[in-house]
Amino acid sequence: MFNKILIANRGEIALRVIRAAREMGIATVAVHSTADADAMHVRMADESVCIGPPASPQSYLSFPAIISACEITGAEAIHPGYGFLSENAQFVQIVEDHGLTFIGPTAEHIRVMGDKITAKDTMKALGVPCVPGSDGGVATLEEAKALGQEMGYPVIIKATAGGGGRGMKVAQTAADMESAFMTARAEGMAAFGNDEVYIEKYLTTPRHIEIQVFGDGKGRAVHLGERDCSLQRRHQKVFEEAPGPAISAEERTEIGRVCADAVAKINYIGAGTIEFLYENGEFYFIEMNTRLQVEHPVTEAIFGVDLVREQIRVASGLDMSFSQDDLEINGHSIEVRLNAEKLPNFSPSPGRITQYHAPGGLGVRMDSALYDGYRIPPYYDSLIGKLIVHGRDRAEALARLNRALGELIIDGVDTTVPLFHALLAEKDIHTGEYNIHWLEKWLEAQAE
Repeated sequence: MFNKILIANRGEIALRVIRAAREMGIATVAVHSTADADAMHVRMADESVCIGPPASPQSYLSFPAIISACEITGAEAIHPGYGFLSENAQFVQIVEDHGLTFIGPTAEHIRVMGDKITAKDTMKALGVPCVPGSDGGVATLEEAKALGQEMGYPVIIKATAGGGGRGMKVAQTAADMESAFMTARAEGMAAFGNDEVYIEKYLTTPRHIEIQVFGDGKGRAVHLGERDCSLQRRHQKVFEEAPGPAISAEERTEIGRVCADAVAKINYIGAGTIEFLYENGEFYFIEMNTRLQVEHPVTEAIFGVDLVREQIRVASGLDMSFSQDDLEINGHSIEVRLNAEKLPNFSPSPGRITQYHAPGGLGVRMDSALYDGYRIPPYYDSLIGKLIVHGRDRAEALARLNRALGELIIDGVDTTVPLFHALLAEKDIHTGEYNIHWLEKWLEAQAE
């Protein structure tokens, strides 16, 4: 087992890793920009190293700064959290070249799954169901129009290197194809330096279902059920739950087995998430995230496992501490993402926290790096916390979420807390009758 690990991240996820490591008796090193000198993860770690100015490319995304911090402190391994360098194959290779351990998948697995076309081809070969679409990239508008005619509209054009909703455009009819195709290419080039796109059939009312998988790198893997992440705004998740209210036990077992078998065949190591669109009882693969997800706590709640602890274990060479037969769902869990944003436009709202009180009680977990007097910097993602609740069933979890939101106090900045109070008054949320378009349509209706 490692004696010391470095966390190449900030905020609540850095705290999350520090807590798991401390329970395992492992010393931790926090890295931080000058803007994060007073951050909670810096205060909580055993050691800290300033790695640069506020701008991410000069600090949290700087390979030399992070490797140097390992060498200075004697850290043997790096946990990337999520975001930043968590899915950067080049960084993983450099970490390994310096004799350090990356707590996550191999560079090759990150590289394969980071390219949407290669990922889809790989998954299709492994028996994972995929959305009907182009075989590889689509180079010309003429080819795109021909595919649209063949598959039937609507279709969606996606940047090969895309993510977070960027480089994705829907063509509802043939008349929309030229604009959608050219815009998706332009956005792909601007955001990712790659204008290659591919085309898929556009599903009209799907749910976003993701399967949590975990492999030991030795040909063994398990699945930990699904999460429903359908409540999204601009392709960004805001409300996640497990298990999914629309998925049957039989469907869960079958798609889970397919996913676990797939990652076992490629000797995948660590945590990963295989994401699907789900419509009319069918699953369609869209991408694989080769890292820990923001919403991992809901899976931890219903299975009673610590996914970060397990990541550290298998990265050190140990076997997984559980098998598929050990994993049984217990109750229901919901997570809401709390952002420092001003409604209704969701504009960033950095600033000083004048008062902070986290909710508590049975079945309530608050993952946040906030504290009284903390100043939220304007340089990073607006996520400031995650409120996670667990109940015996979905109704109890929703009631617990409502109670916990009522206890939560975050003063000094605007937040998205009022959004969740409003959502909990909606019948569709309580019945689970929603899809990936529900939230945006609801927000449009509120603005009228």
